[in-house]
Amino acid sequence: MKQVEGDASYIPPAQRPASLRFRFFRSFSALILREMTTSYGRSPGGYLWAILEPVAGLALLSIVFSYIVRTPSLGNNFMYFFAGGLLPFGLYLTVSNTTAGAVRFSKALLEYPAVSFIDAVLARFVLNAMTYLLIMFLVLTGIIIGYNLNPILNWPSIFLAIAMALSLAFGVGVMNCFLVTSYPLWERAWAVANRPLFIISGILFIPENMTGQLRDILMLNPLIHITSEMRKGLFSTYDAVHVRPLYVFTIALVLTVLGLLFLRRYHKDIVLK
Repeated sequence: MKQVEGDASYIPPAQRPASLRFRFFRSFSALILREMTTSYGRSPGGYLWAILEPVAGLALLSIVFSYIVRTPSLGNNFMYFFAGGLLPFGLYLTVSNTTAGAVRFSKALLEYPAVSFIDAVLARFVLNAMTYLLIMFLVLTGIIIGYNLNPILNWPSIFLAIAMALSLAFGVGVMNCFLVTSYPLWERAWAVANRPLFIISGILFIPENMTGQLRDILMLNPLIHITSEMRKGLFSTYDAVHVRPLYVFTIALVLTVLGLLFLRRYHKDIVLK
């Protein structure tokens, strides 16, 4: 029942317990600390491996393709070219996958009234997004310094690519958060469906090099818009004319709204499973 001024039980907002006023922030921060401990703090190399993994992937791609073609599609440095595709793709994939497991990961804690499903989802999303953004910064800075590059960076395009990647990751993550906990078979089906994404998301190529019909089909994949926009930010000579940010943000918004509606309606049933 809503408290009304004049009732004997009425407590002015300024006199209400801090646990009521800051419950969300306390739950949110506690879940982030728990996520940090379980994901990265169990071994000394937790955060180190998070950095080494994309570096190893970039090195392998660079070595292999240096024997296939003389120069990359943009610039003359394979590591820098592939970083423009692999890092935003990794940002999307890592954040969406970890967000999808938020409710299942914090299932026991959701039985407490002080912790809601949105606390768990946001905590996982924020921590993993911040972690991977730091990894992106360190890897790109290392490549630029290590190879003595002097790129002209287009920061608005870089930030736009990151915004598209994070919005799509959150939308896919919250939608899958409902689906994987409600329908266990969906997790395997989604893993199979994701396998071709590495090839068709513009990590190894730019869409301008594709023929018209094939390019139109590839551009249906929102991830290729993200990788192209990131390369536009990293290469001053590249104009990603086929990128449609509104297309990516629309897909992200629809998935976010549907995912949150389903979670709000069924999260109690999920916790009791």
